[in-house]
Amino acid sequence: MSRLKVQSFSISLDGFGAGPNQSLQNPMGEGAGGLHQWFRGTRTFQRMLGDASKGTDGPDEDFAARGFENVGAWILGRNMFGPVRGPWPDDEWKGWWGDEPPYHVPVFVLTHHARPPLEMKGGTTFYFVTDGIEAALARAKEAAGGKDVRLGGGVSTVRQYLQAGLVDEMHLAISPVLLGSGEALLAGIDLPALGFKVAGHVATEAATHVVLSKE
Repeated sequence: MSRLKVQSFSISLDGFGAGPNQSLQNPMGEGAGGLHQWFRGTRTFQRMLGDASKGTDGPDEDFAARGFENVGAWILGRNMFGPVRGPWPDDEWKGWWGDEPPYHVPVFVLTHHARPPLEMKGGTTFYFVTDGIEAALARAKEAAGGKDVRLGGGVSTVRQYLQAGLVDEMHLAISPVLLGSGEALLAGIDLPALGFKVAGHVATEAATHVVLSKE
């Protein structure tokens, strides 16, 4: 059965998934680059860059690799696809990741502005969904063919799915970074009331990995 999962989502020690003053030059906000240090050192990340001979093994790598297992589709907020706001001015922007994005499955992008599907190298096709989070999830589950759907973010998108009770599992990587302000992932959200329990936690030098599940 297809489940909606938040995987490898990095937050600061004070709960922020993105820093303040986000911009095209600094899309994650000020200070937020440190959130993902645990991931950048893994073999999974280096493989995404084209060199599987580099990168570390261990718990960080285990969690990074697990985030791509049994994934049949992704859901992204529009900001995770690109910095363009409002109506699409043209079709030139094709995402942050170049000609061959790291997804390799259908990706459903939440937006208020329609755009034709965008087929990329490596099996990734972006579909732009204008009729809300539940419609995007229904389409993603259908495309996943029984595999899981990974909810990629950003913070606002994850919060919407959490508040609607649609997320089945989360892996949060809590990085030893303090941001002070930005986008708080869990502020005002009662996880126990939504049915979540801590299913596991592992600490490494780079992050504390916490798995929250409804099972």
